[in-house]
Amino acid sequence: MAYWNYAPYVSVGERRAKAERKIKQLKKKNPNIKPIVISGNTLAKTWWGKSWNKNLERYADYSNRIGRGRSYVRHGSVLDLQIKPGKIEALVQGTRSAPYQVDIHIKAIKKTNWVKIKKACEGKLESLQELLTGKFPEGLADIFMAQGEGLFPTPQEIEFNCSCPDWAYMCKHVAAALYGIGARLDENPTLFFELRNAEIGDLVTQAVEDKTKKLLDKAKRKSSRVMEDADLGDVFGIVMEEEINYKKTKKATVKKSTKRQQTKSTGNVKKTQTKKPKQNRIVPKTDLTKTVKKQHVPKRKLTELEITNLKLENATKELEKTKKELKFTKPSKKTLQKSIDLVADIIINSKKGIGIAELNKKTGIEKNKLYSFAHRLKKQGKIRNKACGIYEKNM
Repeated sequence: MAYWNYAPYVSVGERRAKAERKIKQLKKKNPNIKPIVISGNTLAKTWWGKSWNKNLERYADYSNRIGRGRSYVRHGSVLDLQIKPGKIEALVQGTRSAPYQVDIHIKAIKKTNWVKIKKACEGKLESLQELLTGKFPEGLADIFMAQGEGLFPTPQEIEFNCSCPDWAYMCKHVAAALYGIGARLDENPTLFFELRNAEIGDLVTQAVEDKTKKLLDKAKRKSSRVMEDADLGDVFGIVMEEEINYKKTKKATVKKSTKRQQTKSTGNVKKTQTKKPKQNRIVPKTDLTKTVKKQHVPKRKLTELEITNLKLENATKELEKTKKELKFTKPSKKTLQKSIDLVADIIINSKKGIGIAELNKKTGIEKNKLYSFAHRLKKQGKIRNKACGIYEKNM
């Protein structure tokens, strides 16, 4: 008498065909489903996707079981995967006709860990774009990947459940969903911070503060190239107000004005009218400047305090410009919807799909906001991913 029932062998082609048929059926009921589609041999291509998979594989609790899901996710068996704050919901196609429901809960990052990470990022993170693309120093990557103290969760912070009858600690459907998260992070890395309930804006603010500190430190250092008064006047169009040693000039002889008597004849009577003496005319600033130039004012080196003040003024202007570039503003609902509709029209009308960089050139909208708009439009079923970072109309 046999006690074990083994499922019949199913070829790769049959699995993929079965998954595609099921996706079409599910889209009729729910157009917002997001299947995991793996193109090529690698499960993840970006730093965030690869690091997610690497984090799972390095723990002994998962190393012997996580591999069961590789073939499932590679053959398109993850029919839908939704990432929400602290939660992942997935539908994975198994041997039976109906897909299995997988629920994964991930705890928020510990506050102590988050404080340490923000402190460690000081002076190392330059911009939000650098963070999302994974183009940051190796030292920062080591901090993010630190076991138990970095950004990525430990097995103790992950709980999961599957509707399949498999009694194993981690079934292949859960493993496939975990690998699917890495593939989804390739498309939109901001979902990682949403999943871990971490505010990505904190790291961006830290980048602004770091840049401010650098500018101010640079302004305090005395430069070897000291500009002189005449050079500053030509460059900035200002007159340096300081004690000026004028050359002694000959005093012009001024005739003393005496009272003039003007006689006006009114009949036989003569009236005398005295004219007021001329007052000293106030020389305008423009005339003074011309006079100074004509008299060849000797050049004077700026004091260290004056140089520092000028540099601080320039540093402040550059800081304000940087803050405007990195500042997250909350537009009105109408303005936000207009921006989303504009992005949707451009993507839908593009014949071969369009990437984030090209959308940024056409709309002028920041790339991180474009990622957010694309994520929302995909959720609404209006667009879909043609490739990593390239979007097209959802057929």
